[in-house]
Amino acid sequence: MYIRRILFIIALLIAVAMGVFSYFIYSALLVPNTNFEEEYIHIYIKSDDNYYDVFQQLKPQLKNPDKFDIVAQQKKYSSNIKPGRYTLEKDMTNNDIIAVLRSQNHPFSIVFNNQDRLPTLAKRIAQQIEADSISLMKAMQDTTFLAEHDFSAENSLNMYIPNQYEFYWNTSAQKFRERMWKEYKKFWNEERLTKAEKIGLTPHEVQNLASIVQKETSQVDERPRVAGVYMNRINKGWKLEADPTVIYALKNRGLEYDTTTIKRVLYKDLEIDSPYNTYLNEGIPPGPIAMADISSIDAVLNYENHDFFFFVADPKNPGYHKFAKSYAQHNRYKNEYVNWLKKMKINR
Repeated sequence: MYIRRILFIIALLIAVAMGVFSYFIYSALLVPNTNFEEEYIHIYIKSDDNYYDVFQQLKPQLKNPDKFDIVAQQKKYSSNIKPGRYTLEKDMTNNDIIAVLRSQNHPFSIVFNNQDRLPTLAKRIAQQIEADSISLMKAMQDTTFLAEHDFSAENSLNMYIPNQYEFYWNTSAQKFRERMWKEYKKFWNEERLTKAEKIGLTPHEVQNLASIVQKETSQVDERPRVAGVYMNRINKGWKLEADPTVIYALKNRGLEYDTTTIKRVLYKDLEIDSPYNTYLNEGIPPGPIAMADISSIDAVLNYENHDFFFFVADPKNPGYHKFAKSYAQHNRYKNEYVNWLKKMKINR
């Protein structure tokens, strides 16, 4: 009888222990352990992060960090950290979280379109992937890489065709640059190369000219016509005489001009000594004055055939221009615009 009682107590203790253990396993693995109200959050794990770094980032997002730590150690996640951008959803269990951190580093879309210089592009990209702006600038300005791929310091911005691309967050500066080179080659397909050759321009010249067209007009439907004006001047051997190139030259001198606020280029500005000043220099500038988007590039490749050689902003149709075939006609339109500037008291 005594032995039976001992055996019963032992069995009961084992049952209780198993129950406690089962409950712990259940609560550690299968009970929701998130501590945020949003539907989802992102966790960013850097390439040199260790388990401690990851755990410290996760702690504020967990109801019970200790249980997560136990599960992570048991599942050996602590010794197999993978960098990337991971999405945690509300009410995930520790088991779910570890499964995500192990294998669900999904690519996401990054966008760039209005960065007119490499430093601003690098800053924009650094806000979206792990690589910082310093490493991005170093990769973008690598003279060996540029020379091998027929780029110069002046036209290196042309490699980055503004669009939406999918990247992993933990992309390095070198991998970003190499991917953009592949996208550049993909963009300059046989059809576009043939069109560029037909109009007598290299891809770089097309993009450099497209950057001027883009600065001249924000209206996509007007860009082929503006491009046609410049192509007419090129084919006649005229200087481009594009105001946006003068503004770019002014900014390159370190003068604190903002292109969005300069409404008027003055005669004295036309004398600025710069390879980008198309009032003094013939041909297309050595590099882009802005990041030309696809619509501007295609506007040059498919420029409108017409007899216009001049254009000036149309005060009665904001955003658009009046086009002229003769200098006399252009002067009439120009006088209308200058009078409007005076009326609006726009001096700069």
